[in-house]
Amino acid sequence: MSICFTLNGESRSLPGDTPPAMTLLDWLRAAGLTGTKEGCAEGDCGACTVVIEAPNGARAPVNACLMTLGQAHGLALRSVEGLSAPDGAPHPVQAAMLAAEATQCGFCTPGIVMSLYAHARMGGDAHEALAGNLCRCTGYRPILDAMAALPAAEEPALSCPVTDVTALGPPEHRFFLPRNLNDALALRRENPGAWLLAGGTDLGLRFSEHRDNPAAIICLRDVAELRGISAGAEGLSVGAAEPYAALLDLMRDDRDFAAFAGLLRRLGSRQIRALGTLGGNLGTASPIGDALPPLLALGARVTLAGPDGARDVAVEDFLLGYRRNALGSDEVIARVSIPRPTPGAIFAAEKLSRRHDQDISAIGLSVLLERDDQVITRARIAHGGCGPMAARAPETEALLQGASFTEAQARAAGEALARAITPMDDLRGTAEYRRIAARNLMLRLYWRAARPDAAAEIMALPTPHAPRFIAP
Repeated sequence: MSICFTLNGESRSLPGDTPPAMTLLDWLRAAGLTGTKEGCAEGDCGACTVVIEAPNGARAPVNACLMTLGQAHGLALRSVEGLSAPDGAPHPVQAAMLAAEATQCGFCTPGIVMSLYAHARMGGDAHEALAGNLCRCTGYRPILDAMAALPAAEEPALSCPVTDVTALGPPEHRFFLPRNLNDALALRRENPGAWLLAGGTDLGLRFSEHRDNPAAIICLRDVAELRGISAGAEGLSVGAAEPYAALLDLMRDDRDFAAFAGLLRRLGSRQIRALGTLGGNLGTASPIGDALPPLLALGARVTLAGPDGARDVAVEDFLLGYRRNALGSDEVIARVSIPRPTPGAIFAAEKLSRRHDQDISAIGLSVLLERDDQVITRARIAHGGCGPMAARAPETEALLQGASFTEAQARAAGEALARAITPMDDLRGTAEYRRIAARNLMLRLYWRAARPDAAAEIMALPTPHAPRFIAP
């Protein structure tokens, strides 16, 4: 079956021998749509941003460098070439950029324009909308001015092609899109060497940088049982293939998960969160996976579905080592259950990185402290970026349990944590830096709890002047 999608209002049906693992970026540029640029091929710079448009009018910016043609099947997409009016007049977003003199060298401009096009419909914080786009000419101030002048979005959504196909590509490179869990598990058994693909924001590097072209890919995007989020008194149940964007939307409005939401806002960019998933973060088992420390601290559990039914595993038991997990060769990650912190508990999800937004963690630290009359009755502390896998710190937990959370106790816990972790030197920081950071993050947690009115980080310091822009 041919790969089909709608692009800029026109239906596209690609030749049957088109490799489904080709990136959307490569295909767009080969097709002459060179407004979409390649800057990094890693989803960091945003020069390749295009927009997925849903039938309900919702818009999601994504990185075309990480998205395969197989993942584009059945979607409605818009590239920068699809913004102008039929008579060639610029789109209002482009007009706003021009009026604000927000373009300098122009290389990054198409990607920024597409992020603004999505933002005009999505709204929210302007800085968050731009976190996934790098302007090498440091032109952010006029770009923010352009964002303040954006009109409300009025264009209708693109229509999506109707298709029930579950297999794409030539026989030697099959791309499967199962619609239900039984079909996904059957494909898993029939294709034991197939790659499991969720959002592809990590695995996508194998396509964009390494040019891998596996014999079989099972994409879990359309498996109904792996989608959806529900919230209840006990916590959240998150489909393993549900994008981070949906999880962040839910957590923003839930006080129990405010700290987790703050971390998710820094997990990649809007482009990354539109595709990336909790299931993918667990499946890759990376020691710097941003979502893993908070899942460990909260005592989250993962449901694994296989031919003999489902089994429930604690996240700490699911992670086995560097890039290793307990997923069976015939299983898929189905759901993640995230318990709520108990009333009065302290929960923090911290991340340090060279850049505040859209950067890899140098160290991640998540802490849950349950208390009874100021005495800690249960402590769960998890770190990332400090060893071969994200893990808990049982010695530090034991030090805190049964004690009051004082400054002295926080300092002692920080010292214990620094001794317990096994960090390494790399480009993001030295081992000694990570040990110092671990101590300081425990102390910062104390000050966040003891003085919630005080600024505990540079990003929270008050500014003497109000910003010139107003987010639309």
